[in-house]
Amino acid sequence: MSHHLDSPIARQDIRLDITDLYLFRGETGTAFVINVCHSIFGPIPAPGYHPEGMYEFKVDLNGDAVEDITYRITFKERDEHGKQSYVVRRVRGVDAADPDAAGTVVATGETGEIVTTVTGLRVWAGKAGDPFWIEPDVLHAVGHAFQDGTSIDLSGWDSSRARNLFAGHTVYAIVVEVPDGELLAGAGNGRRIGVWAVATLATDAGGWRSINRVGLPMIHPLFTQYNEDLGNRLNAGRPADDFSTHGAAVTKAIAAVVSANGTAQDPGAYGERVAHRFFPNILPYEVGTPAVFGFAEWNGRSLTDNAPDVMFSIAANTPVRLGIGRDSVTSKPSTTFPYVPDVSGEPGRSLVEGEDIHSGVFR
Repeated sequence: MSHHLDSPIARQDIRLDITDLYLFRGETGTAFVINVCHSIFGPIPAPGYHPEGMYEFKVDLNGDAVEDITYRITFKERDEHGKQSYVVRRVRGVDAADPDAAGTVVATGETGEIVTTVTGLRVWAGKAGDPFWIEPDVLHAVGHAFQDGTSIDLSGWDSSRARNLFAGHTVYAIVVEVPDGELLAGAGNGRRIGVWAVATLATDAGGWRSINRVGLPMIHPLFTQYNEDLGNRLNAGRPADDFSTHGAAVTKAIAAVVSANGTAQDPGAYGERVAHRFFPNILPYEVGTPAVFGFAEWNGRSLTDNAPDVMFSIAANTPVRLGIGRDSVTSKPSTTFPYVPDVSGEPGRSLVEGEDIHSGVFR
């Protein structure tokens, strides 16, 4: 699982459980996508988005692992038709790290509808197919190896029977496509950004509690399947503190598996290099370029990148293959906005900011 049900805190309310983060070149700008509320959990009373939660895309413009722009999405309660209205705010500068900063409202809408603002920003939120795939036997073998410090034991696994654990399952997606000019305003000549996503919940004391934080895919399946305390801690904190907080533990886990595999002369040095590559836990991307999450390069992440094979193999320093690929996904992503796999049978109605959806006129 890329980030599905990854810690006890995330499982308390799966509406705040971010399963995946995607970042890629869209039709008109840079597309940011997160998925939450996975159907593999089973029925819940009110699926969708948490009305007391906050969903954020964090953007680092200068490589210091601190956010310079935050796109913040909050939702209202479900109405009698299951729809939820939302507000998107943009927060810039030092305020981008402040969960209480007001920011600027840049879009409003309702789930299931495509909203396009006068600046060209586009937003969609709603139920979608899960574009991610994972083979459960390989997943669990990898988790055991990194927990126990052994090689990945797939001796009893038959790759011809590989299956996608998430085939046919659904998520609730949030898609925000940002014009490049807006995203890079004030960034100088650099087009390299770092992105992560956070889901937080309002507390009774008036603050915010971090429930889920995701940057690179597959960090949790590698290191927290059988270490739930680490899962909770990885979901808290700041990317800038990741290596100082978790680097030693991740270095040790990688070194143990690599030593068991016999694939590095100095497993400790290899483990430390990979831990530095994994932390800070941020997804890098060069704005305006095709996304690719591969062995040689991490440049965003498309909806069809094979993240498990890449991350498992890099961490283990030996080839690890699932035996399945993007063809195992039941619902296929689209090349047009909102890009995520459609499960409704009816494309979302497209709106322009200011349109009255009841009268069909512009206000």
